[in-house]
Amino acid sequence: MSGALAGLVILVIGDSHAMHMMPNLNPLLAEKGAIVHSYSMCGATPGDWIYPSSIATWGVCGRAERHEKGPVLTEAKRNEPTYSLAKLIAEHHPNLIIVQGGDTIEGFGPTAKIDRPWALDQIHALTGKIAAANIACDWVGPTWEQNKPPLSRNEATVKEMVQFLSQSVAPCKYIDSTTYVRPGEWQTTDGLHLLPDGYRQWSTDIANTVAQLNSQKTLSSR
Repeated sequence: MSGALAGLVILVIGDSHAMHMMPNLNPLLAEKGAIVHSYSMCGATPGDWIYPSSIATWGVCGRAERHEKGPVLTEAKRNEPTYSLAKLIAEHHPNLIIVQGGDTIEGFGPTAKIDRPWALDQIHALTGKIAAANIACDWVGPTWEQNKPPLSRNEATVKEMVQFLSQSVAPCKYIDSTTYVRPGEWQTTDGLHLLPDGYRQWSTDIANTVAQLNSQKTLSSR
């Protein structure tokens, strides 16, 4: 197998954005040689991957998973049990974990604000579990969204979260999605979730960055 990510088993975990990217991100990473398993839980915070609980899903979003070239498998029942990162690691034995997350840490609407002690506890619970398993990690932060109801996100809100995550997710490598596009360039349906073209472009950018960060030569030097 050839490609920058040849031989890597990649586990992708994230919130509703990860679900929307599954149709594109999985094959893009596979084209670069990786074996990819993706899981998403709508509305999930980082701690939901560690602490057993149920999450109140939004509408029919629910949770989803996709394995290699298989279909996206969606469970749309409300209050689905959370996926367990420990179980996913034991099942798939990944070399690299890609965490997509940030929006659910800050909340939604024009008055959204980061509860920093709580957020750090959430983030460190997740990154600590990954570090303890000696697995490389990339953290994909939020991209520009829109000040549009019902999930309004203004530029200042996104900038605050990007700065906070970039300083908080170590030992994961932070991927700053705001560098891929200008504010307002990717349109949303609700202020938060992108239109299909936006998710396709975002997935392409993420796959290219992951390949740059995790070629066999780069990964072996971490």
